[in-house]
Amino acid sequence: MNDPIFDHDRLDVYRLSIEYVSAAFEISKTLSGLHRHARDQWLRAAQSIPLNIAEGNGKRSVKDRARFFDIARGSAFECAAIQDVLVVSGGLDIETSRDMKLKLK
Repeated sequence: MNDPIFDHDRLDVYRLSIEYVSAAFEISKTLSGLHRHARDQWLRAAQSIPLNIAEGNGKRSVKDRARFFDIARGSAFECAAIQDVLVVSGGLDIETSRDMKLKLK
């Protein structure tokens, strides 16, 4: 039996956001102690990106779709800022952050 395919599964931006979430979860395994709050916020923001893309893509009104896509974009900016916080606090190295930001871009 074939897996069901939803409209958002066909979007490049959705697939890229899933790759970003996967990478964020992998990196977050190394974060603990002082970095745990930033880690938790990072994972929530990262997950928000594909969730809002999928939900927005399911909306019929253009205005509703745009609102969810804007939320997803805002979550991507939040992820970038959290990465900056992790870099300055020693939780994430600059090269890894740069690579992750390229995924966000």
